Amino acid sequence: MNGPAPPAERSSEGWPGRAAAPLDEVDRAIIAELLRDGRMSVRTLAEHVHISRASAYARLTRLIDDGVITGFTAEIAPAKAGLGTSAYVSVTIEQNSWRQVSARLREIAYVEHFAMVGGDYDILVLVRTPDNAALRHMVLERIQDIPGVRATRTWLVFDEARGRGAEWGKGPE
Repeated sequence: MNGPAPPAERSSEGWPGRAAAPLDEVDRAIIAELLRDGRMSVRTLAEHVHISRASAYARLTRLIDDGVITGFTAEIAPAKAGLGTSAYVSVTIEQNSWRQVSARLREIAYVEHFAMVGGDYDILVLVRTPDNAALRHMVLERIQDIPGVRATRTWLVFDEARGRGAEWGKGPE
């Protein structure tokens, strides 16, 4: 057969926009518990979601293998850890340079997160640095030096807070 496979035959890997299999109530409860405490044991997780330890282990393994859970990490207070300056940097790039720019952004220290976005800019980058001098170096000498970057604009973060996010313990509404 020539051309792409029909949607029903495609693997979810490598096809942007394709949703994973829907999560059931137990999967969502597992995610909610791990978001509250990612260090809990599988035994404790099983107790909290009222399933057997074997079932909890199997579901956790499946959620990891399916790429729903991508890792376990500690949450850090950036300012208390020495990163007192945070900023969002919008980046305008040359057409078709996303892969190269993305690869270079991954290599730069202090880049916490970046995303390709629609609108006036192409990429939005969250950076956390020790101070304004390090931020200046990041933007003017590291990000702007990446081949394919046409322009940047920087917004200094004065304060930030977490939103509620998804309510994983509940089903879709």
